[in-house]
Amino acid sequence: MDEQALLGLNPNADSDFRQRALAYFEQLKISPNAWQACAEALAQRTYSDDHIKFFCFQVLEHQIKYKYSELTTVQQQLIRETLVSWLQAQMLTPQPEKTFIRNKAAQVFALLFVTEYLTKWPKFFFDILSVVDLNPRGVDLYLRILMAIDSELVDRDVVHTSEEARRNTLIKDTMREQCIPNLVESWYQILQNYQYSNSEVTCQCLEVVGAYVSWIDLSLIANDRFINMLLGHMSIEVLREEACDCLFEIVNKGMDPVDKMKLVESLCQVLQSAGFFSIDQEEDVDFLARFSKLVNGMGQSLIVSWTKLIKNGDIKNAQEALQAIETKVELMLQLLIHEDDDISSNIIGFCYDYLHILKQLTVLSDQQKANVEAIMLAVMKKLTYDEEYNFENEGEDEAMFVEYRKQLKLLLDRLAQVSPELLLASVRRVFSSTLQNWQTTRFMEVEVAIRLLYMLAEALPVSHGAHFSGDVSKASALQDMMRTLVTSGVSSYQHTSVTLEFFETVVRYEKFFTVEPQHIPCVLMAFLDHRGLRHSSAKVRSRTAYLFSRFVKSLNKQMNPFIEDILNRIQDLLELSPPENGYQSLLSSDDQLFIYETAGVLIVNSEYPAERKQALMRNLLAPLMEKFKILLEKLMLAQDEERQASLADCLNHAVGFASRTSKAFSNKQTVKQCGCSEVYLDCLQTFLPALSCPLQKDILRSGVRTFLHRMIICLEEEVLPFIPSASEHMLKDCEAKDLQEFIPLINQITAKFKVPQASPTLKIKIQVSPFLQQMFMPLLHAIFEVLLRPAEENDQSAALEKQMLRRSYFAFLQTVTGSGMSEVIANQGAENVERVLVTVIQGAVEYPDPIAQKTCFIILSKLVELWGGKDGPVGFADFVYKHIVPACFLAPLKQTFDLADAQTVLALSECAVTLKTIHLKRGPECVQYLQQEYLPSLQVAPEIIQEFCQALQQPDAKVFKNYLKVFFQRAKP
Repeated sequence: MDEQALLGLNPNADSDFRQRALAYFEQLKISPNAWQACAEALAQRTYSDDHIKFFCFQVLEHQIKYKYSELTTVQQQLIRETLVSWLQAQMLTPQPEKTFIRNKAAQVFALLFVTEYLTKWPKFFFDILSVVDLNPRGVDLYLRILMAIDSELVDRDVVHTSEEARRNTLIKDTMREQCIPNLVESWYQILQNYQYSNSEVTCQCLEVVGAYVSWIDLSLIANDRFINMLLGHMSIEVLREEACDCLFEIVNKGMDPVDKMKLVESLCQVLQSAGFFSIDQEEDVDFLARFSKLVNGMGQSLIVSWTKLIKNGDIKNAQEALQAIETKVELMLQLLIHEDDDISSNIIGFCYDYLHILKQLTVLSDQQKANVEAIMLAVMKKLTYDEEYNFENEGEDEAMFVEYRKQLKLLLDRLAQVSPELLLASVRRVFSSTLQNWQTTRFMEVEVAIRLLYMLAEALPVSHGAHFSGDVSKASALQDMMRTLVTSGVSSYQHTSVTLEFFETVVRYEKFFTVEPQHIPCVLMAFLDHRGLRHSSAKVRSRTAYLFSRFVKSLNKQMNPFIEDILNRIQDLLELSPPENGYQSLLSSDDQLFIYETAGVLIVNSEYPAERKQALMRNLLAPLMEKFKILLEKLMLAQDEERQASLADCLNHAVGFASRTSKAFSNKQTVKQCGCSEVYLDCLQTFLPALSCPLQKDILRSGVRTFLHRMIICLEEEVLPFIPSASEHMLKDCEAKDLQEFIPLINQITAKFKVPQASPTLKIKIQVSPFLQQMFMPLLHAIFEVLLRPAEENDQSAALEKQMLRRSYFAFLQTVTGSGMSEVIANQGAENVERVLVTVIQGAVEYPDPIAQKTCFIILSKLVELWGGKDGPVGFADFVYKHIVPACFLAPLKQTFDLADAQTVLALSECAVTLKTIHLKRGPECVQYLQQEYLPSLQVAPEIIQEFCQALQQPDAKVFKNYLKVFFQRAKP
């Protein structure tokens, strides 16, 4: 072996050595005999360096995994002997191998096992056991091999081919027949021998039992001698966590409902009499978390048994199962309320399923009602933040608590299904008593009181948020709580969590303010002052900006009296903060978008006359336009790239803010009614010069393009005069991504001004059609130029960009042909038309991209429909027979055209439509061409040709689509 290269395996080696080692590894993997050197090195313990040993195992692993079938019988025998002699050597070495080497060795053994067990090495386990006997080192390796085999056979995270899955099933069946009882006996011996002397080996063995129990005969494990031993381990501190997990796996195993009930009950009796149910006596939270998981498993198993028994009509045993469940509820509650969230979280499944049972019962006993109330109080208590929660810098612990809260929310929703009245009354009691004294109450209790009110909205569902109508007692309870919330002054509480919960709840119950509009002013003030948009915390300001926009939008009818006041108060929040003034604005630019949108909504939905709306909109947008002009001049002169980027960012924000104000308009009608068209046309004239700026093109083009998209909706044909020059600038020096983003803009214009049948608005068509004709070839040249640029062979991202651009190009042609503007293509001159058509044929046949292929067939069938008749363009009929018909066969016949893929089937469906359209337009001539010329040229049998042509002539298109799929399935080898 190359000793120099091996030096690079050491993690501390320099990069040159490491590169050499990697290259050597690749070389050994492909070399036919290199594995033998590695096998020899392992068998003879040539190297003491751990990384070299690991490396040798990796080479063997590669050989077994990918090239085993190429080896001779003698060579395969050599690999088996090497591994067994390595295992024998482990019994004698003074020091055990490092864990990472033992794990890798176990993986290699497991790979060899799955490859050879069914054919060449049926005595695999007996051979291994005869080597290791009860030697602790040998037992350690034996158990690691068993875990590696289990993960090869049953690990659901490993993706297996159907062939491997079949092989694994066969291996498990054979093991059950031939060796599982012996393996189980070996585990029992190991546990018995090492339970007091070697906790590490014992825990490993318990892990193996837990893993295998899911697929072996349960009676081998769920019997007195095994269970008694496991219960004994529950009292040994170093073993009890693993023993707990092992019992959990046993309980989780599917079995007959009555047997399962007996198993769980007998376990519970022993655990209870051993004192495990006295949770308050136990201080080890790690063990309690495992124990909670075990109790959860037992509870859920009993519930599954109950469900099955009810379904089978076995009422007597179902009653027993329910009784067994009820006796576990007290323990479940103790675990649910435990201060450690992991312990509590592990029992939630049982709790949730128990409530599901209660929901199905017609009458609840007093004890069951008390249980429901106890669960409810536990959930309310556990929802509360603890003192350590870091609101300013949320880390992993905080994220885990947020997840845990989501689980509790599901419990609360389930409680609402069991007893909505009880939930409402409990929340009301907690809410009222907390808010009465909020000034002297700790933040977490105030937050949870408001949070509970917030959660009721989903727990007690109604349609369209109508919480304040319908059921009178519910409506009045919610109304009382909302009134208390907005009049108590709690919005001034000095903690971000309470402030945020206040605003979230106000917005969630916005319908309250249509019932009691007198509270709107005080809530608006909370949004606008130091409690909301001017809060000291950026997090609160940011969230409030979004919630404020939702509040105003949902209550726009009630906003009229406050509009001018709000617009005045948010004036400073609308400031565009240029990079150079050093002024740190209160809101980020993303938050400002919401404020601009809110301002737009207030103006547009106001009851002011059009002139006033226009004046207010101009006041809102004029400062942006002024700043934009100044900043654009500065950008043109800026030398430093960082400064250029920050100026371009700022310009982009200005365009984005103007775009966002237009969200208040649904269409051109509303813009006209508000007298705002002129203001937006002024914006357009202000922003378009940015397209000719040679600096920071990407970001500037992107902003202006988005603005144009909005203006096509808001101003319709008034935008058209600006489009030609804007397009010209956007097509200069562009990349694949620029084109991909530009094409949807042209598609939007084309689709927006497409010609409805017998349209009276031909004037618009005439306006947009010359523009499309004028920019059609420049756009195509730009696209072809980018697509033809050479790229690195393995540059995945460049290939993907080209694929996406190709799709965008075909989508553009689809829009043009589908919008009644095919003359745009027809008027490009014969040579250009042919070039375009050839690209569509290529798209349909040559590129293995079913999404693009589908689009290409849609374009082809549309063109055949428009031009394929007797009066179509000269030469098109020839093109149909020379290119379009062949494309309909060549594409599906390609190996890459996978008929098992859903997208490909859609492409085939459009291919069928194309053939049907050709038949429709060309009639018997098409059938004759297929029968006499084209299909015979493909060597299709005469009877199949006959069948094909009959299917094509069927009036029902669906019949032909189904036939075509079968036709190509038969045709492909």
